[in-house]
Amino acid sequence: MSMYDVVIVGSGASGGAVAYTLCQAGYKVAVLEKGRLIKREEFSKDELAYCRRDLVTPNLFDEYHTIEEKVDGEWVTTPTYESGWSFWNGNIVGGSSNLMSGMLHRMHPDDFRLKSKYGEIEGANVVDWPISYEELEPYYTLTEELVGISGKVEKHPFEPPRSTADFTQPPTKENAVVKLFDKSCQALDITPLVTPRAVLSKDKPGRDACYYSNRCGSYGCSSGAKGSSREALLKPALATGNLTLMSNTYVKYLHTDTKDEVDHAVVVDTVTGKEKKIQGKIFVVAAQAHESARLLLNSANAHHPKGLGNSSGEVGKNLIFSGGGSGQGELHKDSLKEIKFEDLMTTGLFVNRSILDWYFIDHWWDGKFKGGSVEFMFEHQNIISRARKDNYKDGKLVWGKELGERVVSRFTEQKSIRFEVFNDWLPNDNCFVSLDPVHKDKFGMPVGKLRMEGHPQDLKVGNYIAKKCEKILEEMGAKNIYSAISSTPPQNLVAGGCRFGNDPKTSVLNKYCRSHDVKNLYVADASFMPTGGSVAYTWTIYANAFRVADHIVDVLKKRASYQV
Repeated sequence: MSMYDVVIVGSGASGGAVAYTLCQAGYKVAVLEKGRLIKREEFSKDELAYCRRDLVTPNLFDEYHTIEEKVDGEWVTTPTYESGWSFWNGNIVGGSSNLMSGMLHRMHPDDFRLKSKYGEIEGANVVDWPISYEELEPYYTLTEELVGISGKVEKHPFEPPRSTADFTQPPTKENAVVKLFDKSCQALDITPLVTPRAVLSKDKPGRDACYYSNRCGSYGCSSGAKGSSREALLKPALATGNLTLMSNTYVKYLHTDTKDEVDHAVVVDTVTGKEKKIQGKIFVVAAQAHESARLLLNSANAHHPKGLGNSSGEVGKNLIFSGGGSGQGELHKDSLKEIKFEDLMTTGLFVNRSILDWYFIDHWWDGKFKGGSVEFMFEHQNIISRARKDNYKDGKLVWGKELGERVVSRFTEQKSIRFEVFNDWLPNDNCFVSLDPVHKDKFGMPVGKLRMEGHPQDLKVGNYIAKKCEKILEEMGAKNIYSAISSTPPQNLVAGGCRFGNDPKTSVLNKYCRSHDVKNLYVADASFMPTGGSVAYTWTIYANAFRVADHIVDVLKKRASYQV
């Protein structure tokens, strides 16, 4: 049985960053990935396969979660194979980083000290981070270069400070709608910013620039332009000869012979069904927050009766998602201003605009509170989902000629512009993952049971920002404007569950994301985050995983020096 220097569970953004760093440093690494390998040339824009079937996620009758939601004051549990609500996000090599839209932002320095800035919030478990923005900034910069993030630095009071003057990649190409958008924002005294995007605008060695397919989010990239873990990190890690990539490998649990160290992982080959052990000196869990917590809980034994690394009882607690929601308006051919309709209808080019003006609110009338960020984009270009919209009249489905006319009009006479609000999901006692006492997956392991409840402040902030965004759409001349802010969590933005901190009694991991209890166990995905900021997590996940990987390299070097 081979002994690896480091065994990593999961191949997404965090697993890829750790693998890349360690392989470049000369260490032998095994990456265990439950899903299969899909090569670049195999990715397609098949809406049925990627968005309406389970090509890249498990069948919910084989692997699922149970969801606890409050109904009439009582907690009711429903398996996701009944609701159809999937919490799997790209179970393939490279994980969900293959399928992201790639709209990334750094967290703000004050996101690392929310409790110090705003104090206690009743009903929320807000704490300061044990590290500062300044400690993470070099790794944000490293991510920008290695993963490939395109953009343009513009002055703004809520833009985090940078150690470099600008991005190494210019912004991706923009649709003419940005002229109308920017002018409308300026009329409202709002500052539009170019969105940093993990999509190459220029070729990079081994990867081609964006080809503007019109379908980015939800789909894999056929040029290598998207900054996925698979493209940016795992491929160069494999080229070192130090990485063993084990796809179709499901990890049942981590085994400890002593209280202090993991000695092997027990895994199942998902193709043959055979079980085996994978040995390592150091183990890094990077399976996505809710699944990482589940793995630690499923690894309970005599030494760790409450779950691996769970002496605090905090594993699975303070799960966070992203607060906010979305809105939309339609730009119509007969009322469009500033730009030509045919330019608006040009396919593939990005809107590439973000708003940070409401990231922190300190207003004499509205009060002082943490706000959020907004991304603007065109509605998702999936043909089927667009064709199915608004096909009701007086509560009844429209059929025949009238339906055909509606669909033609929708595709040829208007284009919808959309916004997505991201604000903090406040951690609270009723948002956590535990093990379901009854339900098991096809491998015989208890499934994750997610209890989900948002904090009232999340809705207050989301609605505040959405109303501001509706004003922008109104200024643009959009029609049929609406927004929807909800406490229903987005399944693709999950963090927390193994928060890091300095006190082993109240946190699972130390500042380097090493278990307080188990000295060779790290958790490198978004599980470590005690709060999530008001941006998508991916850039921070990448950056922190690079930071953790550097620490692991130092640990391995010290081990080697002791043995000489």
